[in-house]
Amino acid sequence: MASRPVLLAFVFAVGSASAWGQGQGVSRSPDVLRTGSEAGKAGGRLVVALRAEPKTLNPVTAVDQVSRDVIGRLSSDLIHIDRDTQKTVPALARSWSASADGRHYTLELRRGLRFSDGHPFDADDVVFSFETYLDERNASPERDQFIIGGKPLVVRKLDPYRVAVDLAQPYAAAERLFDSVAMLPRHLLAKAEQEGRLAQSWPVSAAAAEMAGLGPFRLKSHAAGDRIVLERNPYYWKVDGAGHALPYLDEIVFLLVPSDDAQVIRFKAGETDIVNRLGAANFSLLAGDAGAAGYKLADLGPGLEYSFLFFNLNDLAAETLPEVARKQAWFRQVAFRRAVSAALDRPGIVRLVYQGRATPLATHVTPGNKLWIDTAVPRPARSLAHARELLGAAGFAWKEGHLVDRGGAPVEFTIVASASNAARVQMAAIIQDDLRELGIQAQVVPLESRALLDRVTRTHDYEAALMALVSGDVDPTSEMGVWLSSGPTHLWRLAATRPPEPWEAEIDSLMQRQLVTLDARERKRAYDRVQELVAANLPIIPLVSPNVLVGAKAGLGNFRPAILEPQVLWNADELFWTAPR
Repeated sequence: MASRPVLLAFVFAVGSASAWGQGQGVSRSPDVLRTGSEAGKAGGRLVVALRAEPKTLNPVTAVDQVSRDVIGRLSSDLIHIDRDTQKTVPALARSWSASADGRHYTLELRRGLRFSDGHPFDADDVVFSFETYLDERNASPERDQFIIGGKPLVVRKLDPYRVAVDLAQPYAAAERLFDSVAMLPRHLLAKAEQEGRLAQSWPVSAAAAEMAGLGPFRLKSHAAGDRIVLERNPYYWKVDGAGHALPYLDEIVFLLVPSDDAQVIRFKAGETDIVNRLGAANFSLLAGDAGAAGYKLADLGPGLEYSFLFFNLNDLAAETLPEVARKQAWFRQVAFRRAVSAALDRPGIVRLVYQGRATPLATHVTPGNKLWIDTAVPRPARSLAHARELLGAAGFAWKEGHLVDRGGAPVEFTIVASASNAARVQMAAIIQDDLRELGIQAQVVPLESRALLDRVTRTHDYEAALMALVSGDVDPTSEMGVWLSSGPTHLWRLAATRPPEPWEAEIDSLMQRQLVTLDARERKRAYDRVQELVAANLPIIPLVSPNVLVGAKAGLGNFRPAILEPQVLWNADELFWTAPR
């Protein structure tokens, strides 16, 4: 993805298109943010397909990506991660400062800002928002990220436009905590929070008058099972380089189109204006008609998703799952895992599963993570000869073409994969063929997604699994749950009862160290070492990262898709039509 920085400055005037100053008592000089993007034209609507109906419009309780796609256009955050540069930039907070020990932050808010219903925004709303996210009664998925050093962060009001944030320990990525955390209207939600029913507020069926946010759009209407319509927020707090109020669009229409293939058909027919999360096959299908059909496609290269094969390394009681426990004698050998990795044809997976639109991986950090990838880790290369050498040195042998262990037992195991993910099932079949060349008999077992997760995370009744994870951010803190041996997504060995191996203990130490180290170069060295340990010991065997594939109508200005979510709507306030529609 090409990096195009967004230039930011602060101005105290807006264009005539804004509703600022229309009501009595409204400040005529809000502290708006001026963007550096191309100046566009006001008007028009953007139609975007959703794969399902959002489960809620409540930022506190939203879990599914569909809900977040809509909520993100209705709300704004204090500090924003620019999707172009992957770095933090000012948003509702015009500036911030940190104490020398990294435990205390002071955020200065923009003055004169208003919610989409015209009500003023100030420090009371910020304090209320964090209290709401941290309230255990609301069961917010955001809550865990605000527990630092085992204690909830504390947000205090210093004056109407300044807040203090106190952490129990230094937190290197503290600025990134505030991205995509919607600031809530205290005047609308305080009563529901006080009465313990905030989690039930703002369902998809909520009336537009019951809601307000600080995003570029506000709710206009909802037709169950069909569409959600947003209209421009006349109180929005950004302007373009010429001082014209954003957003440019009058409306965004989210159209419910449940299948990937149907979304491609609707896009190709001109019924939707943007298509996102395309598979390689559909991308190729659209590419053949792009010029004549009046749309443009973009292959952004690898995103933050990484697929991987892993073996069951859980601490199992032999009497509970005796067959799995027996095979763990193979799985726990680093030489065995390295041999399996050396036997896999990653370029073949890229070619056959993704039609060339993916990247082979050496570790879990993809090339899409420009800030943190360790480019010194050797790229994986297939070598059956090296795999055989590793297995022979570890005591394995071949009998009539089949790999056997020291006791003469044939090496065979099952690989579970999600039946609903065609690419992953195809990938598993390629792995099966690759391992057969090494004398290993691998049987692919497609499972319904819920059953797969149950086996991996609860019963541990599996031998090997093929799965994928998507980092929520480029920063290593998004991977804490994966790489800490006590982490909830430490999939290959959950709820360990014995001490970790020395290399696992080192990863634990490195991940904890980078979390509290304020020196950026020292953090990078620590995370580079994590990647080197993963590549050397292969608790997971990284495979490929699929490319981020998107499309839009040719006349859509300021269309700058990114690998971080939301990939195509992150700058919805700047999108415009170059010609009347």
